[in-house]
Amino acid sequence: MLIIPIKDGENIDRALKRYKRKFDKTGTLRQLRSRKNFTKPSVSKRAQNQKAQYIQRLKDSVEI
Repeated sequence: MLIIPIKDGENIDRALKRYKRKFDKTGTLRQLRSRKNFTKPSVSKRAQNQKAQYIQRLKDSVEI
């Protein structure tokens, strides 16, 4: 449960913006979407590996 204290005289739009930012940081929606469909552990490991390789290639290209 997210609690956003509203300060005296604070605009409701700012409070909503803080709520949305806090909600995004918790990753609740991402987690819910990922749990919607089951992915095999081998598939998730492969995707994680590919992402790591991609990032490594980017870092290598910047160093050269």
